[in-house]
Amino acid sequence: MTFHPRPEAGEARPWAFPAPERGALSNGLTLLRCHRPGQQVVAVEINLAAPLDAEPEGLDGVATIMARALSEGTDKHSAEEFAAELERCGATLDAHADHPGLRVSLEVPASRLAKALGLLAEALRAPAFADSEIDRLVRNRLDEIPHESANPQRRAAKQLSKELFPADLRISRPRQGTEETVARIDSGAVRAFYEAHVRPATATAVVVGDLTGIDLDAVLADTLGAWTGNSADPLPVPPVTADDTGRVVIVDRPGAVQTQLLIGRIGADRHDRVWAAQVLGTYCLGGTLTSRLDKVLREEKGYTYGVRAFGQVLRSTADGKGASMLAISGSVDTPNTGSALEDLWTVLRTLAEGGLTDAERDVAVQNLVGVAPLKFETAASVAGTLADQVEQELPDDYQARLYAQLAATGTVEATSAVVNAFPVDRLVTILVGDASQIAEPVRALGIGDVSVVGN
Repeated sequence: MTFHPRPEAGEARPWAFPAPERGALSNGLTLLRCHRPGQQVVAVEINLAAPLDAEPEGLDGVATIMARALSEGTDKHSAEEFAAELERCGATLDAHADHPGLRVSLEVPASRLAKALGLLAEALRAPAFADSEIDRLVRNRLDEIPHESANPQRRAAKQLSKELFPADLRISRPRQGTEETVARIDSGAVRAFYEAHVRPATATAVVVGDLTGIDLDAVLADTLGAWTGNSADPLPVPPVTADDTGRVVIVDRPGAVQTQLLIGRIGADRHDRVWAAQVLGTYCLGGTLTSRLDKVLREEKGYTYGVRAFGQVLRSTADGKGASMLAISGSVDTPNTGSALEDLWTVLRTLAEGGLTDAERDVAVQNLVGVAPLKFETAASVAGTLADQVEQELPDDYQARLYAQLAATGTVEATSAVVNAFPVDRLVTILVGDASQIAEPVRALGIGDVSVVGN
């Protein structure tokens, strides 16, 4: 029997996050393009400056309905026809609304880029917003809300936002609206929001993929370049404020066999110099199966299948008004809820007293930096990150510099950042579970006042 030679690893080649080429179309649309040889599926991301703060009072969720309606028919195609045209291109089109603004995502084979960009431009330029389609989308959204409330993770996230942020801040309320606000939305409200905020002058397009043989300037001129609209000043962004007084809120679910826990507060955004160290330290705390939280709560005690610590950008602005959500999330079995929280607080106190080890820091750097080339293998992953940078008012080389900062961050710096991110006396703890079984053990821990709310 003849065996093929065993494959040998090649030499490691230097890698850096791709640098985009920046420009603009004649209609004011900002453009970032990035040629990625071999990426035959081109990714396009459109950032629209329509933040949730711009939603009219009492119409929370109108941005979400508008985003979903962009692909539900135009002045040239019905919803069914538009979907069929996308399918003929082999393209996928998605849109969603979040606190910083709307994001429209397109993926299409490079050979059909021109056709798909034409459909995308059509959706942005002349959406139909037909009464029947808006009514259907509203009904669909109303059907989703009870299912979200039944999901312990979603319910915990909703309660944490309500607890942390003042009621007058949009960020304190569900991103996609409530049953009461969504029920008020009609085609007139959707069109009014569209006309007030969707225009090329305040939008950015990111195009990533193999652009060999594609006259991208000509394609864009014929598609997104034909989109017109008035210019407008950026909307003022209210500062993010929060009350992170240490306390526990139990969302009562009688009979629950598990307790969903979500522990959080707000912290620095990506413009802050501590961000890289905060990312590194948080990863050591709970970023992977070998992190400190999992070693204790999962491996040693068997309370959970996994607990994660993470930082999620809420809003990141160059003027310093942004913030991130710093959180620890997981689920534990009901009888051990008190013990699990006690051990979790012990992990945090031990971390503050003794700090991280050099070995923990080295593993985190290897995992965060070493896998970056794999993380950004696809055009979509590169385009999404570039669009995030635009949305968060970061420079085009931010991601490349972040990896260099992570690699240069020392153990002491990472320890200081994660200890400041998760101070044991400034954490809001949300527990979704059976209050009759978990309230007293949690009160005995002394980690903050305990209150119980209905499901």
